[in-house]
Amino acid sequence: MIFLFFSICCSVTVAVLLKLARRYKIKIVQAVTWNYLFAIVLSLIFYKPSFNELISAPINSVYIALGILLPVVFWFLAGSIRGIGIVKTDIAQRLSLFIPILASYFIFKEQFNTMKIAGLAVGFVAIFFTLYKKTAQKNQGLNWLYPILVFLGFGVIDILFKKIAQITVIPYTSSLIVVFILAFILSLASIFYLSVVKKQKLEFINFVCGCILGFFNFFNILFYLKAHRAMADNPSIVFAAMNMGVIIAGSLVGIFIFKEKLNKLNYWGLFLALMAIVLITNLIGNAWHALMLLVK
Repeated sequence: MIFLFFSICCSVTVAVLLKLARRYKIKIVQAVTWNYLFAIVLSLIFYKPSFNELISAPINSVYIALGILLPVVFWFLAGSIRGIGIVKTDIAQRLSLFIPILASYFIFKEQFNTMKIAGLAVGFVAIFFTLYKKTAQKNQGLNWLYPILVFLGFGVIDILFKKIAQITVIPYTSSLIVVFILAFILSLASIFYLSVVKKQKLEFINFVCGCILGFFNFFNILFYLKAHRAMADNPSIVFAAMNMGVIIAGSLVGIFIFKEKLNKLNYWGLFLALMAIVLITNLIGNAWHALMLLVK
């Protein structure tokens, strides 16, 4: 569980850094670019892939799609945190698990049990309650758009990562580095465009912040993978604990540190989001099964 704890801390720290970016006038596109450069360096250090593995990677549409989506959804994530806060954005991100679940039913023809169907129903209600706001304000439409794009984007990313996991030509960690490289190239093209066309200056502070962001982003993934290896017999418990941990920790940080305001329906949305994850992952059933195995 210590790996899960560190992964949750790193995930919430990424959200906090994106929240603070506006206060310190950090350019998100530049920071995200250097984030991927630093993630590549850390991946090479910790995963130690061979050069032949990297050059033999099949650069197909899945790799390219992920290389495009990762930085783009990161920009949406930053916009969502800036617009509606950490609490609601974390819930939108974590409830994106509904998209790969729906894909498994409609595309991969997986059979659903009553728990999963109930979890999906509760989850969609949770999304509405979480994003509900009574008072209209300037840019309200854009504030709604960002978390929806985060929800859709991370859901599609999850599906694509599942497809990459099926590629056996090279190890999964090497595939991850290839995706990071493609994401870095796209991000680099973006800051080149902003620098030449929009005359946006390249600043060292953005590089430093990007490296810090890349540090926590990488170790979030590393510790999450280690948690799955350490608890290989209970992947759904790892998955549920990670999602619920991020929602709870992110909510505490958003409410008590950044003083984010939630109405009654938002709090109900937070509660329902947790219940949806419990239902979808059958957390109670799996925990009971694990307990019985320990007793035996």
